[in-house]
Amino acid sequence: MEIAFNEEHDELRRTVRRFLEDRSDEQAVRRTMDTTQGYDEDVWKQMAEQMGLQGMIVPAEYGGAGLGPVEMMVVLEEMGRALLCAPYLSSAVLAASALAQAGRESAKKEILPGVTDGSTIATLAYVDEGAGWDVRDVRMEATAEGDGWTLTGKKLYVLDGHTASVILVAARTSGGLSLFRVDAGAAGLERTALPTLDQTRKLAELAFSSTPAQRVGADGDLTGGLERALALALVGLVAEQVGGAQCCLEMSTRYAKERLQFGRPIGSFQAIKHKCADMLVAVEFAKSAAYGAGFTAAAGEGDGDLARAVHMAKSYCSEAYFKAAAETIQIHGGMGFTWEHPAHLYFKRAKSSSQMFGTPLQHRERLAAQVGIS
Repeated sequence: MEIAFNEEHDELRRTVRRFLEDRSDEQAVRRTMDTTQGYDEDVWKQMAEQMGLQGMIVPAEYGGAGLGPVEMMVVLEEMGRALLCAPYLSSAVLAASALAQAGRESAKKEILPGVTDGSTIATLAYVDEGAGWDVRDVRMEATAEGDGWTLTGKKLYVLDGHTASVILVAARTSGGLSLFRVDAGAAGLERTALPTLDQTRKLAELAFSSTPAQRVGADGDLTGGLERALALALVGLVAEQVGGAQCCLEMSTRYAKERLQFGRPIGSFQAIKHKCADMLVAVEFAKSAAYGAGFTAAAGEGDGDLARAVHMAKSYCSEAYFKAAAETIQIHGGMGFTWEHPAHLYFKRAKSSSQMFGTPLQHRERLAAQVGIS
């Protein structure tokens, strides 16, 4: 498998970066992250209507661009670099992938066009109270009520769950794991925004009390389809982590060249040189792991190969990003600890991203189990 970006990927990267430099600079991030909604509607609309980003991986028959994981990875790497505050990972990646991999044809036709044009913000709620991030840990059961279904229980850590207009809920039936649609105003649904370390990404707790739901999952047990959807979301998340880590590296090396101490740039001191060199190695290895996962997904190598690639990437990229963000604070000295400096925004994103969809340790354990060394 060859891992190489072509000219179209490079142009996509340049285009997205120019857009985010204009619409998601530090001031815009700070302004948006303090809102309850967590994103700028004008920016979201522009992303959909002028750039077509929300429909990047949505098949063409549902109004999307029909592109693949590599293009998605390029876009999310730039979004991670800019700390974009938007429900992109939740709606355009996680929910869109869940529908594409496990949804009924009627549900795809009904929901995906709205995701593509930005009018629908969707999310996937699958983490049960007291359970883990693995879709196999889902315990919530759907109850048949006449011609429909009802859901009772709690879902935690739902990305943008407090603002999403369409909530896709993973729950079990007698036939196995399935997918259900709950609209934002459904009876018995209580949505609570959670306090988060990373203010640039919103999470919610959803409580269901005999909440009416529409079954949108395909027939049969959908564990495999939802696992593939989560793997694609992990590809997007590790791309974000790589983008953030790269920005931390550039921020640190630039400061090390400009900041003078004893009449010399601090980058000339051995201790700072070592920190920057270690960051560079960590970021480059993280890129290799993330790109490997993305190109594996694009090549359709198989669920086993994709799972191994994303477990390795999530484990390594999480720790590399956290290391880069922490060292960025240290290199900037006292200024790096202040609220006014952007280093803490990347530090918080790095820490929260390392926990999302499973910790590095959990992914290493799953990888070890898959290759038979646990």
